[in-house]
Amino acid sequence: MMLQTQGISVNVQMWNEHLEQTIVMLHGFTGSVATWDKVAPCIKDYRIVAIDLIGHGQTDSPPHVEAYTMEKQIVQLDETFQQLNLHEVILLGYSMGGRVALSYAKTFPNRVSQLILESASPGLKSEEERTLRRDSDESLANRIETNGMESFVKMWEDIPLFATQKKLPPDVQQTVRKERLSQSEVGLANSLRGMGTGAQTSLWSNLGELSMPVTLITGELDQKFCKIAEEMQALLPNARHLKVNEAGHAIHVENPEQFATIVKDAIKIKKS
Repeated sequence: MMLQTQGISVNVQMWNEHLEQTIVMLHGFTGSVATWDKVAPCIKDYRIVAIDLIGHGQTDSPPHVEAYTMEKQIVQLDETFQQLNLHEVILLGYSMGGRVALSYAKTFPNRVSQLILESASPGLKSEEERTLRRDSDESLANRIETNGMESFVKMWEDIPLFATQKKLPPDVQQTVRKERLSQSEVGLANSLRGMGTGAQTSLWSNLGELSMPVTLITGELDQKFCKIAEEMQALLPNARHLKVNEAGHAIHVENPEQFATIVKDAIKIKKS
């Protein structure tokens, strides 16, 4: 399903459309709605709405970086919800999608009944860190535009963050690679420039304002994001941190069935 928001064509995929209570799922950098293909069918009691963020999947990839700011992505997301008549959602985001979900919840807290963040952060704490990351992201964006997707994906799948994915079955690795290769150079490059962690405003000081239940999910082998989640949990008023054994950054890819079970259990616990 394609929707128009702010002059951008936004791709939306749904499962269990007849149900009312909704989980909105937001993918990470280089991802798309396809990242949830093995998770969504395991969650049968909720309507699942997956959205391609700007510059990803089948959603438009405008040539101008100004369209990619976190602020514009949040407004675009809210307009998408309104067109779908989603007045209150369970919002789930992975990595970059987790930063989008957290930013949306901060801006529209009354529209989020629960927040589920997989391997996500509130951004970088200091301006010095953000400046260094902006420089790094600009360099990577230029590399994507200059060398193309195949060169970038080969480099990206070899970074330490995704080391645990090397142990996945070849067909699963190929599916992830295909999803990454399907992206556009301009979309990924501008996404880095517009709403990478260097460009994003830090939300660390805003965590105490979020009163909705928050579930933080990390893989035990992803030590960096386990530490971030522990620090977030200490600042959030109503949060718990679930650490998944023998998993890395992308739990939903490495074990989709277990991830779906964690999501369902988290929702039931928060409702009780």
